[in-house]
Amino acid sequence: MGDYEPVAPQLEGEENLIAAAKHIVRALGSNKNLTNDVKKILADLGSQLSNMATNEDEVVEGVKSGIEEKLSVVEEKIMSWETDESMIFDSGPNEASDYLNATEEARKLIEDLETRCSNGEDEKELLHRAHDVLQSAMQRLEEEFKYLLVQHRQPFELEHMSFRSTEDDSVEVGSMVSIGDDSFEESARRYSVGRTSEDCIIDLVHPDVIHDLKCIANLMFMSNYDHECRQAYVIVRKDALDECLFNLEIEKLSIEDVLKMEWRALNSKIKRWVRAMKVFVRPYLLSEKWLCDQIFLELGSASSVCFVEAAKAPMLQLLNFAEAVSIGSHQPEKLVRFLDMYEVLADILPDIDTLFLDEAGSSIRIEYHEVLRRLADSVRATFLEFKDAVASNTSTNPFAGGGNHPLTRYVMNYIRLLVDYKDTLNLLLKNDDGEATMSLSPDSSPATEDESTSNDSSGGLSAMALHLQSLTSVLEANLHEKSKLYRDASLQHFFLMNNIHYMAQKVKNSELQAIFGDKWIRKHNWKFQQHAMDYERATWSAILLLLKDESNSSNSSISKTLLKERLRSFYVAFEDVYKTQTAWVIPDLQLREDLRISTSLKVIQAYRTFVGRQMHHIGEKHIRYNAEDLQDYLLDLFEGSQKSLHNPHRR
Repeated sequence: MGDYEPVAPQLEGEENLIAAAKHIVRALGSNKNLTNDVKKILADLGSQLSNMATNEDEVVEGVKSGIEEKLSVVEEKIMSWETDESMIFDSGPNEASDYLNATEEARKLIEDLETRCSNGEDEKELLHRAHDVLQSAMQRLEEEFKYLLVQHRQPFELEHMSFRSTEDDSVEVGSMVSIGDDSFEESARRYSVGRTSEDCIIDLVHPDVIHDLKCIANLMFMSNYDHECRQAYVIVRKDALDECLFNLEIEKLSIEDVLKMEWRALNSKIKRWVRAMKVFVRPYLLSEKWLCDQIFLELGSASSVCFVEAAKAPMLQLLNFAEAVSIGSHQPEKLVRFLDMYEVLADILPDIDTLFLDEAGSSIRIEYHEVLRRLADSVRATFLEFKDAVASNTSTNPFAGGGNHPLTRYVMNYIRLLVDYKDTLNLLLKNDDGEATMSLSPDSSPATEDESTSNDSSGGLSAMALHLQSLTSVLEANLHEKSKLYRDASLQHFFLMNNIHYMAQKVKNSELQAIFGDKWIRKHNWKFQQHAMDYERATWSAILLLLKDESNSSNSSISKTLLKERLRSFYVAFEDVYKTQTAWVIPDLQLREDLRISTSLKVIQAYRTFVGRQMHHIGEKHIRYNAEDLQDYLLDLFEGSQKSLHNPHRR
């Protein structure tokens, strides 16, 4: 762009100098003591000064004529594009540079005319013309500015993020009534929100036009059209940000829309929001701020103001959804989603605090911290409600077969899923004595990983471990109540054996082992083993008493009759146990095998001993089953499929 030096101040200075010199000459000429030679010199000087004043007036008129001529040239250049529908910056760099130089000349001419002391009508008319020319140029440059931003916008590629597929593969967290199978655990895949090793800045507008955009912005700001420039930028970039949210499948929903939404639909939208939130902030908003800085960084606070104004509405749209979710109900199935939302917000919190650091972005920053605090409260409230729901889960009928109750499977699989959130849960639950007491202020940040995962100084359990152990205690108490629905004492112990064994195995064979500790595992191993022994006693003790040899006179006919009756009663009892307990189920193969072996050792040994000692008193015709038959029959127990023994010799 060419430089232009205003001449008006120089001319005014010369006029003042000539006037001062004339005054000095008149003062000297009034002295009566001057010689003739001196008087002649002063007279000649006065004459020359008068001629100079006359010439100066002619110069001033010439300068005015020069300004008008320059204005006409500039006006012609700028107005020539008024009827041209093509874009200046598409016409080549020389044409664009000429237009910018002409606009700069118009701006300088206005400065020149405004600094002249003369208020003549000619100057006012020229000034008015210059303002009109500059205004036309600014309007055109505003359009060119928006055109460059739109036409050279770079596509934001999302191919590397398969939203629909990852959403379909994710676990559906159902209600406590509907969830009960181990596929919950196997299909559970948590969305990772871990911070990448380096932030990725992408070019949202092609780098080749950044210089042109910057030149237009600088010129508009220097010409006091900064508001128009900022407004043009915000309009274009806000549309781009809205389009980004649309591509991320984020809908505009009111709080009422969210609150009345069914859980299945809301669950899907939350997962989509979690993925979109991180992509929108990092890299999109980081790149948006980079673009603002490239164009406006030399123009004071303009960069921050433009960025905030463009990003404000999309950010509030995202935050409003999170707020609506947080103020809704706190059903247990929402806990994982609350944790996902909290973690993604906590993860990008440093970016938000940096992006909206200035006063212009303070409202967004404060709202962000408030939503983060609300989600933290929701996590705590939902965890407590989860525990209450486990405690209050009631049944009117016993669980068929005495196997692993759906509540047990649901709770333990859910607990295993929570391991992925141990850092966050330790942070949010560590000051929780039954109420949600911990919160985040706008100036605070989530604790570091080391702070949130470490145990206390006394070597005690972490906050998460204490709460999870409390939850399993509530579950055990509920299971004991459910066991009382069985009339058969042996089935009560059988049911508790199955469920406590399931709990112990879930902890032992997962990351929960490090959280619960070996002491908890040993205690619950002892518990289920104790229930296994209680089951055996309740089922077989009375039956095996029938095989105990208590006769004093084995040769008496009464003793033989008693022995035959006892054996017959044993067979009847065994067949009843077989018919009943083949319908019972032990889902765990190893536990099933262990209990069969333990039962077989006791029953078969007692039967062999009894038959071996009393065969000659009882007679072979009264023996319905040999030991191997009974051993095979015992292998049919606990399969969950009821069977009966049909012996042709049964009497």
